[in-house]
Amino acid sequence: MLNSLLVVGWLSAAIPQVGETAPDFTVKDTAGTTYTLSEMVKKGPVIVAFFPKAFTSGCTKELTAYRDRYKDIEQAQGQVLAFSTDDAETLTRFKAELKAPFVFIPDPDGKVVGAYDVKMPVVTVSKRYTFVVGEDRKVLKVSEGKDAIDVSGAIAACPLRKGAAAKPAAAPAGTTPPTQAAPATK
Repeated sequence: MLNSLLVVGWLSAAIPQVGETAPDFTVKDTAGTTYTLSEMVKKGPVIVAFFPKAFTSGCTKELTAYRDRYKDIEQAQGQVLAFSTDDAETLTRFKAELKAPFVFIPDPDGKVVGAYDVKMPVVTVSKRYTFVVGEDRKVLKVSEGKDAIDVSGAIAACPLRKGAAAKPAAAPAGTTPPTQAAPATK
């Protein structure tokens, strides 16, 4: 009976695929800040990176690569959410050790891991999967296993927002950019 349940569960897997809509979620990071995927994608692509365990070699390599390439992600107006079933305290230490500029999300109950169907069998630990999610929560790229450790594919899949390259940086609030200053009068 258990075997047939495992087979049925395996056959009905719901790992989001390219072109499908990614499951929405609202989560808190290690600092207690709330993030909602459907709101985040309005600002740019979101790299949702599930990793098995903090402080392990593969996870350290993957998340260090995101740290080292974070400027490339920002240029594409991208954001990174690094998910693990580790607790908040462990992820806080891991983030600090890596000096990572992006968000770490503890998912010890495996709720988001389960929604993306990337939970390992039997134990509440996520498989290594990366989803690049674009506008309207459309999945743009899926990487798994060793392919997910190499972050270049995820970064390349982050689309540049329409008009982003042509937009000048916004002037600080309360200031007028020099090109729009009123002409001096005599």
